Amino acid sequence: MGILIVIGFVAFFIVMLVVLSFFNVWLRALLAGAPVSIPNLIAMRLRGVPYAQVTDARITASKAGIQLTVDELEAHYLAEGNMIQTVQALIAASKAGIELSFAKACSIDLATKGTGKTVLEAVRTSVNPKVIDCPNPASGRITIDGVAKDGIQVKVRARVTVRSNLARFVGGAQEETIIARVGEGIVSTIGSAQSYKSVLETPDAISKVVLSRGLDVGTAYEILSIDIADVDVGENVGAKLQESQAEANKNMAQAQAEIRRAAAVALEQEMKAKVQEMHAKLVEAQAEVPLAMAEAFRKGNLGIMDYYRMENVKADTKMRDSISETPSK
Repeated sequence: MGILIVIGFVAFFIVMLVVLSFFNVWLRALLAGAPVSIPNLIAMRLRGVPYAQVTDARITASKAGIQLTVDELEAHYLAEGNMIQTVQALIAASKAGIELSFAKACSIDLATKGTGKTVLEAVRTSVNPKVIDCPNPASGRITIDGVAKDGIQVKVRARVTVRSNLARFVGGAQEETIIARVGEGIVSTIGSAQSYKSVLETPDAISKVVLSRGLDVGTAYEILSIDIADVDVGENVGAKLQESQAEANKNMAQAQAEIRRAAAVALEQEMKAKVQEMHAKLVEAQAEVPLAMAEAFRKGNLGIMDYYRMENVKADTKMRDSISETPSK
């Protein structure tokens, strides 16, 4: 009998310790109007969930008029979401009159995890629009450069005022895409201008053209306005291109002239070779003359007097040639 009493006393003592360890949290929730049962607290403790944090988040939401269950908060924590910021975002959206469900807030929180952005920032940006520099100075560029039809480069720096679009925040294009689309619109507008002067005279035309293209489609933000912060004149790109084209044409003409010169040299060498070949044939033919004369002597076709007369003719011809080549005094 005494053993049973001791066992009962020990069990009662353990139960009281467990109850007392959760009593403060349970009482705080009860007094705040967001009660959480002790079995739920014990279950969260066994699952490794910070029950005090879950309870405080539920109390905060309840005081703001947002009713959340313990299971919803616990499930978001187990999904490795930021429970406190999610609740704060819900409260901020509720106070600003923005429709935002807990499920949507959880999806935005999980989608922005590891990106440097938070669901609270998304809601705040939806309430208070933010300004994005275009281009982003962190990218190493300070202006967006375009070339008008007259070949003059125009440098533009713009500021884009955006507001979060919570309905498309998950899966929507972020700031980098907006900067790229705005930059594309600026370059296109400058490129379609007849002269750089028209861009300098009416820089707001760039904003109108870019806004008319619906740049906020498919993005996580809505573009409220595009303001041209600075417009400068850059280099004469057209003149540089013409200079480069002229240099390229000159190099091409020089290359073609070199080809023709090389062909002429090759032809000259070929003609010299042919002359040498003809000369060799002439020498060969001249070498056959004495042989032919000897053959004529043997056959009786040429007499000795004929040979002497031919030698006299050759000597007379040689004398006349030498006289004709003597320079006159």
